[in-house]
Order: sequence, then structure tokens, then C-alpha cells
Amino acid sequence: MSLTLPQQLRPSLFLDDEPVVQGRSLLPEAREPGAYVPRFGDTGSWNFNGVLKRPANIAASNWKIHFSLELEDPYWNLLAREFMMFAFNPRHPQVLKSGVVLEGSGDPRTLAHIASRIRTAARWGHEGGLPAHPDTWTVEDMRQRIIDLTAEGTAPGTVRSHVSNLKGLAAAAPALTLPWPAEDPWPGQSARSVVRTLVQNRAENRLSTPCVPPKTWFPLIRAAWAYIHDFAPDVLRADCRLRELLAAATSSTRGIDARLEEWLADPQNKIPVHPAASKDQPPQVHWGLLMLLMGYEVSRRSAFSSTAAPHGPRRRALILDAIAAGRTTSHALTGELRQVARPDGSTGPWHPGICRRSLNDLKTALRDAAFALVVGLSMMRDSEIHEILREPVVEHYSTPAVSSTKIKGTTHRPAKHWWISEPVVEALAVAEAVSLHLERIFSPVSADKQDGTIHGARMLAAFVTFVNANRASTGLDEIPTTYIRPHMFRRTMAMLTDQFPGSEIATGIQLKHIAARALANATTQSYAASDAEWAQYLEDALDNVKFRKIKDLYQRHVDGEEIGFGPGAERVKDAFDQITATVKARNGDARTAEALLRTTRIHIRFGMLNNCTADHTNPVGAVCLENAIVPEGHIGPLDERCRPDRCANSMIGPEHLPIYDSHQRKQLQIINSPSTPACRRDLAERELEITRNVLNLAGQPQ
Repeated sequence: MSLTLPQQLRPSLFLDDEPVVQGRSLLPEAREPGAYVPRFGDTGSWNFNGVLKRPANIAASNWKIHFSLELEDPYWNLLAREFMMFAFNPRHPQVLKSGVVLEGSGDPRTLAHIASRIRTAARWGHEGGLPAHPDTWTVEDMRQRIIDLTAEGTAPGTVRSHVSNLKGLAAAAPALTLPWPAEDPWPGQSARSVVRTLVQNRAENRLSTPCVPPKTWFPLIRAAWAYIHDFAPDVLRADCRLRELLAAATSSTRGIDARLEEWLADPQNKIPVHPAASKDQPPQVHWGLLMLLMGYEVSRRSAFSSTAAPHGPRRRALILDAIAAGRTTSHALTGELRQVARPDGSTGPWHPGICRRSLNDLKTALRDAAFALVVGLSMMRDSEIHEILREPVVEHYSTPAVSSTKIKGTTHRPAKHWWISEPVVEALAVAEAVSLHLERIFSPVSADKQDGTIHGARMLAAFVTFVNANRASTGLDEIPTTYIRPHMFRRTMAMLTDQFPGSEIATGIQLKHIAARALANATTQSYAASDAEWAQYLEDALDNVKFRKIKDLYQRHVDGEEIGFGPGAERVKDAFDQITATVKARNGDARTAEALLRTTRIHIRFGMLNNCTADHTNPVGAVCLENAIVPEGHIGPLDERCRPDRCANSMIGPEHLPIYDSHQRKQLQIINSPSTPACRRDLAERELEITRNVLNLAGQPQ
């Protein structure tokens, strides 16, 4: 209950029994008569568990607001509760009537952040010798609070949130019950601009989210793909076999001796043993799995105990005799596993032996591998991945997509679609196969942990640890244990698809296919900014891809195929002819031609509508640079101003002709349509002229 304080200027706009949550969809249990919902008068805490739907990746403790420490003071407590009511319920009648307009907060976690900022402001004031309550604080004190945060090295994003909090309190001051400085400390300035002027190093103002380093990204994605594509069939087969054995197991051991003799009589049956830690270690019987294979529950394995009179020693002797005869296997649940090349040069199964205990660890690793692939290649946020439900893959505009729920920046939790590639589809199928949750596919794999919440960062860290611990048998590369978080993968893929949309990633998967999907998934411009650590690596990768394409062009030219049309194509053909003549003069072979191709300066930029043969360092004759304003620091042609029909550097390849033919027919359709406006027809005629000029270069009929 709110106490009446001597500093109060007016009665509160909110009643003590007024629900904190208004105008939002409550969970069914919160709508029941007498159900708990947080109310304005609750001064200890506001618990939103069971009231508002909690995102799958958020723990229950993060869905609760505690008015602790400095907020136990009645003044700060009431101030915080009122301000959070304004922020959480912007459409409340009393809020609208007061004229206070704040940035709406649709998430209890944001309220927790607001409470934390007010709490730390109160602590800062106490430590700085200011009055205990802000009724006598000044605007200069507010500015000093932000200056001190900046001087402490607080991240610009955190400082910005504190600025927003103080500006919001100033805006709400006329309607608050208790005094707060009503003047905006930074009138006419946004929180971002305030921080920008305070932070001296402008580089700190850039997006703080780093990319996943290439040295981590490559082995991690390769390992995740290996577990999903290569190892998952063995794990799922073992899981299916184990469930069959558990379902068929009986608790009664009556007739076990006859059953044992019958089981041993079949030469196909082998004694399950634990994987040996070393070559010198004798086989250790997996008694529990042996009982399951014979059709009995694991708890009945005492039937083989040496102390189980009178038949236990005899049964045990029969099993040990079979082991001595070499009838053992460490792959009783799976049969033969996939063979891999190991770091020591040997070849063997990727796992020493899947048993009941290791199966749980492997299923967890599969889930973590699936998460790594989805977060690494889909550009989905961590919260959106955790909200993926069963059977998530659908067709969206004739393209595979995953359906989930958007959490960030919305209170309505709208359903959204993210276009995905085949590796992500396969990863989602594996995650769904190992999930025990009735709805979600990313959940704890143990039946006794279904009420828990899993964390994306912990899954990534656990997968890295698991992969590195089992490298001796899997043959996978070591993954450096660098700092990685789910949002860093979104940043990395945004950078890759923006900066290098045609490059290929050495995972056995072509990034251009991933990029085509990821580019269609929205991201901020800052997320797509280049990363210095990736730049050199991908520049080298692009050079390798470009050389392979030039090598293919050369081979087609040698074979007598047409490789292109236009003045740029003629220069490339001349260069290829000179290389061929040199190879013949030297009596060389294919390796000689490849060496000459690497040393000859052949400039080709491969594009969707044409190839550009201009020299980047000296783009003579480039039409795109005529009367153009070249951006500072830019080198080479301007792609967006390319004129394939006019430029002396243009090379029209056979692969481009179908595009121009289709474009010509489309423009003719527009021109011949009586409903086309005159201005649109004029534009179509200009486009048609350009298209026909290109087709004329290739000698195509009009």
C-alpha cells in the first residue's frame, strides 16, 4: 500500500488496487476470479509470471520487478512505481488526460531496467552527498549524473538509456505525485545526440555488437553442420532403438536362464561393453544395456551378480566366456557408425560407443548444434528462435521459411516468417526430433527439466566445449573459445550478406545461397557495417572465387564456346588468345596456363546484368564515371550507374541474355497496353532502347 508522504504535491493518478497490466492480453489463468495480478499498491514486487506470456528464452526471475535496496525508501518507491505505470500504460485514461507522452514500454524486462536506473540514480545521489530525495535536485545534477557515467567508461548504449530515463522523468514530472526536476536537462536533443557529444572517441558511438571472429565462425559452423548432417542419423537411430527396448522391457526375470541361452545361441547377438579408455583395458560389460537387449528392465541387472545365488555366478560366467570369445560391441544401440578421418591420421567411427548415458549428452549436443546453425545462418534473434514451435517450416512466397513470433519492439507478438536455406531446414528437423517439449523445438532434452528455460549463450558455449572435448573421435577442427553470443551471429551474417553477397564460405555450403535468404530478413544498417577481422579473409576468398570463374571462362574460350559480347569481351578474348599462344610456344600444359592466368592482369567484375572489365585503379572509358560525383575514398566504377549498352568496358555474357530478352518482352507489353500512362510508356521506350542495344551487341534477333 502506498504511504502518504509529506513531500506529495497531489494525490496519485493511480489507485492502490489498480492493476499494473491494462489494455493487454492476459494469460487464461490470470483472468480467473481471484487470480493474482500485480497492482499499483504492491510496494515489494510486481510479478508478471502467469499474468503475461513470457518469451521462451526468458527465465521466470526476469519476469518480476523487485523494489529493493534504494527503492525500499517510500519516496523512491512511489516515484518508481508511478513512472513505470506511465511507461507501461501510455493509453491509460489518466495518463492521456495528464498529457504525458512517454516512449511506451511493452515488456516487463524494460520495467526492470527502469527500476534499476532509478535505483542507481538514488545510490549515486547518496554517494555524491546530494539530498536523500530528488525534490531539491537540479537540472545540473541530472547532467552531472550522465557525465559521471561517461567518465566511468559506461557503454554508450547504457548511458543513452539513462539519458532517456531522466528525460522521461522530466516529461512526467508535472503529473507525478512527488517532486522531480521538471526541466528537460537536454532540451531539443535526443538521447543519442547527448551521448554522442559526451563521448570523445567517435568510434565508441558505433554499433557495439562485434562480429563472431572468422577463426571461431568457420570451425563452429562446420562442426554444427557435421553433427546435424553426418552424426544426427546415428544418434536418432540409437534414441529410437533405446525407446523400443524400454517399451518392451519386463520387470519379471522368470525364465531368464532359458532366455539367456536362447540369446547367446544367436551369433548375431553381441555382448554390449563400455568403450575402452585405452587399448590395454579389458572390456567392461554394460550390464544395464545387456538386460534391455534381453528384454528386461535395467533394474533387474542384479540377476547377473556374482552374489545372486544360486544362478547368478553361472549366468555371469556365460557372459564372460562370450566376451573372451570376442563377441563384444560398443555400438549395440546403433550398429556401425559413420566413419571419419581423425586428427592422428586414422579412420574410425565418430563416437566410441553410444550408450544410454552418452545418448542424453549427444541429444543435447544436437540441439545446441541446431541452434548454432539457425542463429548463424538465418539472422533470427535469440528470442525469435526460442519461440519456434513444432512443424515450423512453411512455404512463404514459394520459398522455404520458418514461422515464429517477433518479440523485440512489439507488444502484440506478431507471427513472422524468416526465409531459410536447406541446412537450416535440416537443423530445425533435428531439433524437433530431440525436443521433448509439447510445443517448442528448442527446449531441455531431459524430461525432468521441461519447466526450465534454456539460454542461447549457454547452448553455444556448451557446444563449443563438447566439440573440443570429443575431437579425438570426431576428427573436427578445434573451435577457439572466444566470446560469442547469439546476437553476434546476426551481426556477422548481416555484414557478410551486405559486404560479400557473392562469396563462398568454406563449410561445404555456398554463402550466396544463405545470403539470398538472409538478405530478405530485415536488419539495421549498422548491423551490416564491415568488420576489419573479416575483411582480409573475405577479400582473399573473393579473389579465389573470381579466379575460378576466370579459369572457367578461359577453358570455355579454348573449347570454342562463346564467352561474351561487346568491347569488354573482345579485350578478354584477346588476353586469353595471348595466353594460349604463350602456352603453345612454351610447349606447356594446363598448369602453365593456370600460372599465366594468375599473373596476367585480367580485370572482370562479375555481375547480374553484365560483367565489368574496367581496371579499378584506372577505369578509362567507364561511362558510369562521366559527370558523376564519386564518393570520397571510392575506387573503381560506380555499379549503380552502369550502362551495359554504352560502356566500352561492358561484357555481356551468354548467361545475361535471357534476362534482357525477358525485359524486352516486358517493356513491349507495357508499351502496347492502352492503359499505360504516357509518362510510363516513355520510360518503357527508353528501357526498350537500352535492352535492344545490348541484344544488338550479342547479335540477337529483335
